[in-house]
Amino acid sequence: MSKSTLSDGRLPIKLDSTSNGEFEPVPLDAVALYARERAMAAVDDGKRRLATSRRAYLTSLVGAAATLSAFNEAFAAAGQRGGSYPLPKESPFELAAAQSVLASDDFIFDVQLHHVNPKGAWRQRAGASTFLRGMPNANCGKADHVECFSSGALLKDVFHDSDTAMGVLSHVPGGVQTNPLDFEAAGATRTAANALDGTQRLLLHGRCTPTLPGELDAMDAQAAQFPVAAFKTYTQFGPADGAAGFYLDDDPFGTPLIERARKLGVRTIAVHKGLAFGPRGYEYSTSRDIGPAARRHPDMAFLIYHSAFALGPYDANAKAGVDVLVRSMQEAGNPPNVYAELGSTWRFVMRDPDQAAHLLGKLLKTFGEDRVLWGTDSIWYGSPQDQILAFRAFQISSEFQQRFGYPALTPELKRKVFGLNAARVYGLKPDEMRKKLAKDRVQKSKLEYLNDPRPSFATYGPRTRREWLAFKSIAGDLP
Repeated sequence: MSKSTLSDGRLPIKLDSTSNGEFEPVPLDAVALYARERAMAAVDDGKRRLATSRRAYLTSLVGAAATLSAFNEAFAAAGQRGGSYPLPKESPFELAAAQSVLASDDFIFDVQLHHVNPKGAWRQRAGASTFLRGMPNANCGKADHVECFSSGALLKDVFHDSDTAMGVLSHVPGGVQTNPLDFEAAGATRTAANALDGTQRLLLHGRCTPTLPGELDAMDAQAAQFPVAAFKTYTQFGPADGAAGFYLDDDPFGTPLIERARKLGVRTIAVHKGLAFGPRGYEYSTSRDIGPAARRHPDMAFLIYHSAFALGPYDANAKAGVDVLVRSMQEAGNPPNVYAELGSTWRFVMRDPDQAAHLLGKLLKTFGEDRVLWGTDSIWYGSPQDQILAFRAFQISSEFQQRFGYPALTPELKRKVFGLNAARVYGLKPDEMRKKLAKDRVQKSKLEYLNDPRPSFATYGPRTRREWLAFKSIAGDLP
């Protein structure tokens, strides 16, 4: 990494307006901007006190501690009382103090990872040559800018620059010829990440968009080619000349999808909810169908990606977001086969501790500590390490626990969210996996890399409306 890369204002905990491309970036408010300003000053102070370089300071946990501590001070000064990132006051200067909160051997299993296939059939489509060019990481130095979002970038950002142990490689919406991550490329990435002794660093989602012709039959071919851990679907997606979307509990599309997965022996459905892509599929991005579908299919597990994405305390009259998911669950008797996933949602609320407390509190009240899953939507945001460190430090205040009935975020609860819950869903045994992962080729390469780590702290997704519109002008046409 060049010296300038870490002198351009980047922080180890990213506080910015970045989107994953599925929603318009939301500018930081005055409090968040002040928090970032305070963090910059705290980093400068820390490196001076320790007489070290900015790069050395930022790549140590003391740099992350300084950043989170500064955020905490700024949010508290603005009257935020619902959530916080408490660390020992000496943690920006003493490694042991920073490690007491930010270091852990949690089994981290990220159930939402992405990359694109630079050589896939989708690049033959009109406009595909400029797809992703407006993203901040498109200037990573590769001759082909799409290589900045390849499987190699995923492996470095996730398995070298973060504490992630395992992950699930997921899909974006689109058919066989239009998907930026085709199934064969996803399988190749899975193979590349697997250890020589058979360890599986990456599990693989199959893909099905039942509103497109031939997609249900294509599920059979996917299951025959690679082990499919779950099928991923987008209820808010449909062709321009057809249905705008579907519900999981409807007969034309949702029920056949679930029944085909069951027939293939795949008992887990991952469904994208909350982020609508645009006005056509907005109603189908809501979660009113989750409770009924789960109750109708008690032998299936339903993973709600993005947890329906919404803010604030519970509103029984809400028309969208996590509150609709909560209401759907309540009306269905809270079926035990539904799980809430945090990808993009946790990353978004990190900028606002009160909203973060409401989000986690509502999900934990509804689903319990055994049915909330860790996901980051990486690599759209770069390395997920900042999300991991922020979650390790985050606490819901006693005031919000008492007012809203939210639980305390204990170390045991966080271990479950980080990976133990997902391990149970996917039939893994974490203790056995740890032993295998400690010896595989990914771990060996990571140990070599850590002799001279080069995290970029880069953000990849669009950060402004202009960047987002440029991205959507191409991405919106690809499916």
